[in-house]
Amino acid sequence: MNHHDTIAAIATAIVPEQGSVGIVRLSGDNSEAIARSLFHASTNQIWESHRILYGYIKHPLTKEIIDESLMLIMKAPRSFTREDVIEFHCHGGIMPVQRVLNLCLEQGARLAQAGEFSLRAFLNGRIDLTQAESIQELVGAKSPQAAQTAIASLQGKLANPIRLMRSKCVDILAEIEARIDFDDDLVPLNLENLVRDIQAVTSQAHQFMATSDRGELLRSGLKIAIAGRPNVGKSSLLNAWSQSDRAIVTNLPGTTRDVVDSQLVVGGIPITVLDTAGIRATEDIVEKIGVERSLKSIKSADLVLLVIDAEDGWTDRDREIYELILNSHRPMILVINKMDLQPAKLIASLPSSFKEPQIVQTAAALSQGIDRLELAILNSVHKDALSSANMDIAINQRQKANLLTATQALERVIGAIASQLPLDFWTIDLRDAIHALGEITGEEIIESVLETIFSKFCIGK
Repeated sequence: MNHHDTIAAIATAIVPEQGSVGIVRLSGDNSEAIARSLFHASTNQIWESHRILYGYIKHPLTKEIIDESLMLIMKAPRSFTREDVIEFHCHGGIMPVQRVLNLCLEQGARLAQAGEFSLRAFLNGRIDLTQAESIQELVGAKSPQAAQTAIASLQGKLANPIRLMRSKCVDILAEIEARIDFDDDLVPLNLENLVRDIQAVTSQAHQFMATSDRGELLRSGLKIAIAGRPNVGKSSLLNAWSQSDRAIVTNLPGTTRDVVDSQLVVGGIPITVLDTAGIRATEDIVEKIGVERSLKSIKSADLVLLVIDAEDGWTDRDREIYELILNSHRPMILVINKMDLQPAKLIASLPSSFKEPQIVQTAAALSQGIDRLELAILNSVHKDALSSANMDIAINQRQKANLLTATQALERVIGAIASQLPLDFWTIDLRDAIHALGEITGEEIIESVLETIFSKFCIGK
């Protein structure tokens, strides 16, 4: 891809008959020239940077009015990409923005590739790679906490410490290389201090790596399947759970409404609840399909809630479903529902494989026991992830892999020092660590890695 031509894209989600505003974004040297050929400001407004103009977008040849629009001018370097940027704020829906984008392309702009605006911001030094990735995470955040960790990273709370760790390694490398070149003129290396400095960097790297499980949960969330016989209270459990004030129920234009999955947020973690049809042996073809889908849901879930009815007790059918879940090797919590109708003597008759923390008693119809259920879910899934919750950043898998490479290289340096190997051996591993840390922020990165990262972005971002 050519990083010097002018790119254009629609920068807002486009939904038929929805959306009040649609934005077409241009970036590059020809942005203003293209805007001047298309935009006609009403009265005599001044074309200057960081000013919004009001007017009409017209076809350059036919002079047909394509849309009424606002236009925002951001001259380099005071823009997201540090290039000249123009934004047309058009009417929403499909046609206005499509037609305006097509005019921009006819006037010589090129359609932007996925993430290309953010890539230019990175290449032009406005953001580093961790900030670029956090933009993507902010757009995809499914819970307030996920958004918060993305903002922290966007503010440099990951990049700044990583840069300090890297510069510490560069200082150590300089010290060692000076001894290789001018050994006779310098005081000997203080090995204790050297090892202590390297250990300080590795221990900070381990702290960051500990946040990756939480990061994974915040980004992708959990899938939880609710399984059980028909009429044990699965739906009332889901309803009681969804109505708790911590539930986020999206009712935005363009979101799907035909899925029975519920989206909740528990302890900051987005949770998709896969509601399964009651499982039973059946000849009814429609119900058969429902049961097959239920089994599929169980297999794809991170955790299964097996709901039984306290009044009926532990039945043979419950045991069969329990064995199905066991065979799918999914973690499981037993939810004994309708406890308001039946005191707790049932627990004695349960299979011995259930340990107390895996058993939760609820009365879904009265919305009782939901807090206990959420606590059990959080405990069963991510003890490690919660332990790093005091840090407000959460690294991704790419960053974790680079940190792992860096810590392994630094541990080899400590090994080489302990084994009294020649100084050249120390520098090889130190350079590896410096390179790996530089890859996190993008100070040392190859184009193919960049393309992989930015190709996951949406077009226009």
